[in-house]
Amino acid sequence: MHIAISAILAVVCIAAAATDLASRRIPNLLTFPAMLVFLGLHAIAAGMPGLLYSLAGLGAGFALLIVPHMFGVMGAGDVKFLAAAGAALGWYGVIWAFLLASVAGGVYALILIAVRRGVAVRLFAGLREQFQMLVATGRVHVRSGTHGLPRLCYGVALAAGTLAVTAWRTAPGWIG
Repeated sequence: MHIAISAILAVVCIAAAATDLASRRIPNLLTFPAMLVFLGLHAIAAGMPGLLYSLAGLGAGFALLIVPHMFGVMGAGDVKFLAAAGAALGWYGVIWAFLLASVAGGVYALILIAVRRGVAVRLFAGLREQFQMLVATGRVHVRSGTHGLPRLCYGVALAAGTLAVTAWRTAPGWIG
């Protein structure tokens, strides 16, 4: 059953990343059925403990991204995608997926900044301005908007982190 869950999760990850890149959205038609499938497979494989394992992961995945979503820096599709991944990986696995996705997201952002001409100059000018404001007033001035910075399709980073955990768990010798 573990291999089936991993295979389905890999398909969900690829679909989420592809749709996010194509439309900047991760559709409910992907995330909600995935949640139900993973909850069901864990319940079939291990009964009530399996269902609780899956529910704990779903809740953890949701909890990790709901606050960034509430502040407008993360899309709702990203939140639901990580919740679905949590339903497959459990709470411990989804925390690792989130941490690895954070690293992947940072690398992704740096690549976009390097590729887009002028973005790095605007980014560092903004950082310099913030530092000068902090020195002059003792306060950090928070501006809304990204002022021309590239928008990330964070589903790509979430998929990368989730696939990394899935690969790690299916490797020979995995315990947990």
